Amino acid sequence: MLAPREIDEYLLPTERRVIRVRQHWAVMLNHVTSTALFLLVLVIGERMLPDSVLIDNLAFYLALVAVLRFTVLTILWWIERIVITDKRVMLAQGIITHNVGMMPLGKVTDLTFRRSLSGRLFGYGTIVVESAGQIQALNRIDYLPRPEEIYEALSELVFGEKGKTRATGMLARPRWRR
Repeated sequence: MLAPREIDEYLLPTERRVIRVRQHWAVMLNHVTSTALFLLVLVIGERMLPDSVLIDNLAFYLALVAVLRFTVLTILWWIERIVITDKRVMLAQGIITHNVGMMPLGKVTDLTFRRSLSGRLFGYGTIVVESAGQIQALNRIDYLPRPEEIYEALSELVFGEKGKTRATGMLARPRWRR
């Protein structure tokens, strides 16, 4: 599994991690609801059908598959990390196969922040990152926790005064002063 510390091994020596988060827990509500509804339908179907060993075994194995699916989805949610450094945005995910998608901040041309009613209630939002007409691996990041803070930090990194941002806390030396 990809632990939070292992993500740091993908960072360059010259870059600093500014933000590291996982998707908001509300992303799991869809999985909880679908698993609960499936199990409910399974229980009702088992009660309505005639009593037999085949139906009981089938119901048991279907319930087991539903619970295993939910467990795997929960582990994937727990492992996935969104990392923003002072040079790029990365999405690290995967249990067996590790995938790390990234977009350099220098390629970002536009940021869009969206927050639905449920996002306002639960505290998540969506950030759309656009880059010079290209479709990138990280063009849409859904279910971000604390979206205002992340949007502000990302905006400062991308569009802020060069070499000076509150997000990184760094003041770069001017090139002419070495």
